Amino acid sequence: MGWGISRLIGLKAAALLSAAYFFHGLGVTLISFPLIYASMIAMLVSIASHPAIDLPLLLGKASDGSFPLWSWIMFSPFLLFIHLFVLLRRFVKNEPLYTEIADGVFVGGWPSSVERLPPGDPAVIDCTCELPKSSTLSKNAYLCIATWDTRAPQPSQIESAVRWAVRQRSQDKPVYVHCAYGKYVFLLLLLDKELCHGRSVCVMCALLVALGLAEDWKAAEQMIREKRPSISMNTLHRKSLEEWSKHLLPSSKRSGESDVSSVIHSDYYRK
Repeated sequence: MGWGISRLIGLKAAALLSAAYFFHGLGVTLISFPLIYASMIAMLVSIASHPAIDLPLLLGKASDGSFPLWSWIMFSPFLLFIHLFVLLRRFVKNEPLYTEIADGVFVGGWPSSVERLPPGDPAVIDCTCELPKSSTLSKNAYLCIATWDTRAPQPSQIESAVRWAVRQRSQDKPVYVHCAYGKYVFLLLLLDKELCHGRSVCVMCALLVALGLAEDWKAAEQMIREKRPSISMNTLHRKSLEEWSKHLLPSSKRSGESDVSSVIHSDYYRK
């Protein structure tokens, strides 16, 4: 299993450190010191996003989707890079921001403004830990499931998201599940065949099962791929979904009742 974002950001850290060493050799310390700092932050993110650690709370994203001032200051080299990368990718990638998978259920990328949301004033499930909730979405119901890119939500997080989304749908509210829009995809594919565009898809698979629209998460994945071919969950996403599925009530699997995923066991947290 590849390292995904951890490997990519680690390579970025090495490149920044090499550039800092180069400029230091030229005596241009005003450039070398910021590069050294950016390299240190990139290495910290690389370590925190490694599958063995998986600590999205490092960036400090709050449950309301905001970042504290200290995070913007400390992690500015990483957070600003992410913003620029995501916005740039939208200019070069010919893919719709979101796709309706079933009636009132959407999956896609980070909505930087309310104009980029699906129609119907949807409730939003945010699967990113590195992008803020836009201030223009203040009137939309919102749930944050903070997860690193190329990593998977924990089964308990999937459960929380499913319960929340089912309640929204029971009120006839559209639901939009998003990640960052598959950032890093074109670079990651060069490094690892098991990567990404998968955080939001992972949650969406569980939701489709919960709503009774798919028999299991594998059928749900195929259902999503038919509508949005660019998705590609990795082994971490599938493992988390498999763990989540083990605790589904058999009757809930068949009927898609609102209490569909009512059994969560402590072994979710033993790891």
